[in-house]
Amino acid sequence: MKNIVKEKSFAFAVEIVNLCRELQGQKEFVISKQLVRSGTAIGALIREAEHAESKKDFIHKFAISQKECNESLYWLELLYATNYTSDTVFNKLKSDGTELLKIITSIIKSSKASLK
Repeated sequence: MKNIVKEKSFAFAVEIVNLCRELQGQKEFVISKQLVRSGTAIGALIREAEHAESKKDFIHKFAISQKECNESLYWLELLYATNYTSDTVFNKLKSDGTELLKIITSIIKSSKASLK
């Protein structure tokens, strides 16, 4: 069975790693290090949530993933504002990250609702 959030978070992580590799080639190390950490943590936390100990643990892991996704969007915006990324790269990653954030938020909301 297809797991959209797993697939999208992995694809996003791959794009982030590729961008950060380019940034390091431009001698940008500080922001790229932050971005690669937060951008790859999203999918890792979603994978952790698959084997959560409880529904609350599942929600907690997704909530951290949500924060990492939001942080990634911040770093992307900062890179764009400081001219390290092109319009094309920024718009694609911002769109993908925003879509991922919406999916994660929806999963958290529906999981919280099922607790009641």
